[in-house]
Amino acid sequence: MKITDLRATTITVPLEAPLRHSNGAHWGRFVRTIIEVDTDEGITGLGEMGGGGQPADFDGLKPYLVGHDPFELEALRFKIANPTASLYNNRSQLLAAIEFACLDLCGKALGVPVHNLLGGKIRDKVPFASYLFFRYAHPVTGAGEIFSPDGLVQHAKELKERYGFATHKLKGGVFEPAHELACFRALAEAFPGDRVRYDPNSVLSVDEAIRFGRAIEDLDNDYYEDPTWGLHGMRQVRDAVAIPLATNAVVVNFEQLATNLRDPAVDTILLDTTFWGGIRACIKAAGVCETFQQQICVHSSGELGIQLATMLHLGAVLPTLTFAADAHYHHLVDDIIVGGKMTYHDGAIAVPTGPGLGVELDRDRLEHYAELFRRLGSYAYDRDALRPGWFPLIPNSSWARPEAADTSSIPGLAELSDLPPAPPSTT
Repeated sequence: MKITDLRATTITVPLEAPLRHSNGAHWGRFVRTIIEVDTDEGITGLGEMGGGGQPADFDGLKPYLVGHDPFELEALRFKIANPTASLYNNRSQLLAAIEFACLDLCGKALGVPVHNLLGGKIRDKVPFASYLFFRYAHPVTGAGEIFSPDGLVQHAKELKERYGFATHKLKGGVFEPAHELACFRALAEAFPGDRVRYDPNSVLSVDEAIRFGRAIEDLDNDYYEDPTWGLHGMRQVRDAVAIPLATNAVVVNFEQLATNLRDPAVDTILLDTTFWGGIRACIKAAGVCETFQQQICVHSSGELGIQLATMLHLGAVLPTLTFAADAHYHHLVDDIIVGGKMTYHDGAIAVPTGPGLGVELDRDRLEHYAELFRRLGSYAYDRDALRPGWFPLIPNSSWARPEAADTSSIPGLAELSDLPPAPPSTT
């Protein structure tokens, strides 16, 4: 089997409400680039990549791929992301999307799901955390805004009732630490018996991270995620706080993993199928972690159904996965896969069993959201449209105020409420 073409389509899919984070916000939608890799056997593989609110550029990679056998994945890795060449062109995330498509092709060619190519599944479903954000309000209905402890707890209760989550993760780094501490403690106290995690996206100083960590040591924490920046900063926090530390920011490649094993700064490595350069890289990293008794979890960088499928196949084959995975998925209002959004049952999603990744594109929906992207264009993920001129430092000291905000000036947000309806989902 030989690759004959690579096609990329950038789309934007609405969220229930704009999600706030330490660097800015998701402006009411995700921007994702969907790739289709065609072959001379008439089989097409699917991949997906984010871009921080902007499209990903795959055009320059077509000459590398045409004529390549998608089963030759190790050769593909060096073709696309040779570690010395990548000093000039960091292609790890582009490689990941292409690897997704190639694994999809291999599974379809053999008539087996991707998890069979990765050693076989050891679980039929993957549990997920609720993944809570501080949010701006929907510009038309005014619903969805979260900035207070009461609002956060109410939203978490709604998600638990709807999806069955038993682990709750708060994405912080938006408001001053004292306010977020009150929110996080209220969240934990509202769900006795459930697990919690807090992630301020590395923006706390070492001293502030230690103070915050000590103030939540009595809670049922899975881990304390990226409270400060850098391996040595994390090491200082780890030495001072009696909660395991986790990261998706400072251990995202094998050199950093080796450094962390030699001189531990982090207890739990969050494996992201995009950040690490593909599913196979995550499995290699998980094998190293298993050898050294290093904990792992499956991380989310914002996904539609194609990337979610990669996370499910990854989670299905990892023997040491003991934590609920992360996913932004429940914040989406729609998806571009046949059948619509995957469903949660008791806080978990079933691992796909069809050939390849086990998902197929809904062509009508793909074009619908491609047209929406053409209409609205990109946005700056690392900026907050309601805080013009602001950008965070690390450590940060310029916090947002926890109060209601007028979202009418967020570019493109009002238009999301005035869209023609998406076509009926293909079944």
